[in-house]
Amino acid sequence: MSERFLPTEDPVLENVLKWTIERDALDVRRLLEWLPEARSSRERMALLQRVRGLLNELEHALNVMDQLH
Repeated sequence: MSERFLPTEDPVLENVLKWTIERDALDVRRLLEWLPEARSSRERMALLQRVRGLLNELEHALNVMDQLH
């Protein structure tokens, strides 16, 4: 992402979205690293379900961030 010349109308929201994007990306990466080590199909499905939830949250945060700019 490039730097903006003018601040957004809601800098607090922008900072929360940036934090959410960074945190969710790290969490997705960690969960995917754990996936091959899962001991059962039930555990794998739980990991995948959490990854999907985080990806949805990540997509939403990116969309809102785009609307701010």
